[in-house]
Amino acid sequence: PSHIRRNWHIIEINSHLEIQFDSVYQLTDLPRNTNATIREVTAHGAHDPIAVRLAELGFVQGEPVRVVAKGPVGGDPVLVQIGYTRFALRRTEAARVMVQAEGA
Repeated sequence: PSHIRRNWHIIEINSHLEIQFDSVYQLTDLPRNTNATIREVTAHGAHDPIAVRLAELGFVQGEPVRVVAKGPVGGDPVLVQIGYTRFALRRTEAARVMVQAEGA
């Protein structure tokens, strides 16, 4: 996917140093039915109404999320699930949600 941010950290395993990469994706790039965890919601300014609304709906750091379906025309809207609740988001809204896939 075109919108991957790679964060890295160094860990010690059996007296050897290894670099591990964490792949952080936009929610729009997450494959269907892949479990992920929300890392952050990108805000455009201090009082961004869309970021505030996403947080009110439960799109907050640490919450598990998955993409259930994507619309037929350009993948809009994106149907996502948090817990037992499903939300239909515009691609522009879903693109603000940065996630890390489980096992990544």
